[in-house]
Amino acid sequence: MANRISLNGTSYHGSGAIQDIITEFQNRGYTKAFVASDPDLVKFNVTAKVTDLLDAANIPYTIYSDIKPNPTIANVQHGVEAFKASGADCIIAIGGGSSMDTSKAIGIIIANPEFADVRSLEGCAPTKNPSVPILAVPTTAGTAAEVTINYVITDVEKERKFVCVDPHDMPVVAFVDPDMMSSMPKGLTASTGMDALTHAIEGYTTKGAWEMTDMFHIEAIRLIAENLRGAVANTKEGREGMALAQYIAGMGFSNVGLGIDHSMAHTLSAHYDTPHGVACAMLLPISMEFNKEYTGDKYKAIAKAMGVEGVDSMTQEEYRDAAIAAVRKLSKDVGIPEKNEKIREEDLDQLAKDALADACYPGNPREATKEQVIEMFRKLM
Repeated sequence: MANRISLNGTSYHGSGAIQDIITEFQNRGYTKAFVASDPDLVKFNVTAKVTDLLDAANIPYTIYSDIKPNPTIANVQHGVEAFKASGADCIIAIGGGSSMDTSKAIGIIIANPEFADVRSLEGCAPTKNPSVPILAVPTTAGTAAEVTINYVITDVEKERKFVCVDPHDMPVVAFVDPDMMSSMPKGLTASTGMDALTHAIEGYTTKGAWEMTDMFHIEAIRLIAENLRGAVANTKEGREGMALAQYIAGMGFSNVGLGIDHSMAHTLSAHYDTPHGVACAMLLPISMEFNKEYTGDKYKAIAKAMGVEGVDSMTQEEYRDAAIAAVRKLSKDVGIPEKNEKIREEDLDQLAKDALADACYPGNPREATKEQVIEMFRKLM
């Protein structure tokens, strides 16, 4: 069986990358942009860093900001109607995973109206047409939604998140500009950065991993270990390192999948509105402990990439434990909480069922029973 790699056709990296939006917009023959960005980014003039460029170039646009931290089916459907009314022929998605995911769902449904109910997009939906062209400008260093074929929507009625996997949703151009990420508060920098680390570690150990994605993931782990603390302290070097690291992680996991950490994290977000990156980070040492005996020698490479010294002289058990300890220390250093006080004993059975039904779970290197998942959730209580 062949391994498939899907990546952006074009991406720009580094300080000032957003300047190239105008050239790409004009060269591709677009006429009007639908700017999708969350309300806080609009309020604090982060979105304006892009719309000022559009204004200077006399490019017409409509701003759509009805975007929630965990985008819902209703958000998407409202966005579809807003896009139709705008007269736009492309989407400029500005923000973190929420703006990107909302934009992907809107773009897919506009091009494939038979999926207007949104729920039918779950999993690998058989869409026939590429999304409305998306130009993606991330403002967080974590989700890598600008380079992935994935997006996540919340079903409020059923209290669950569902993952959509579709090569047709990938943005045509990504502008990964660390200057767009400089306004992130420390907590968001930490949680999105740990989300990126979770992508890299799960992508490296997932069942579908292979040589090319391993290359991406190990480099992402190394960059995150070296730069996340600095990014939280808002150093220029840290921001630049994390902007690159999260994108590289996305290049990998988007093509091979994730694992039980993400399936459990999606469940926490759906039931308790726990921020996705925080949920991933709290679960990462726990899921690594659960998976460690099913990962061969991969934790040895993880430990080295995390900066652990003396790994070559360690036993297998020692370097596995060292890798987990290094992840736990990084999480603690950047202020991630270890417990989720919202979890209730009476919820555990449903949480476990939802996690095992999540689209990320099948990639996990170790099969899990409902009782084992309950025990992992219980460690967060």
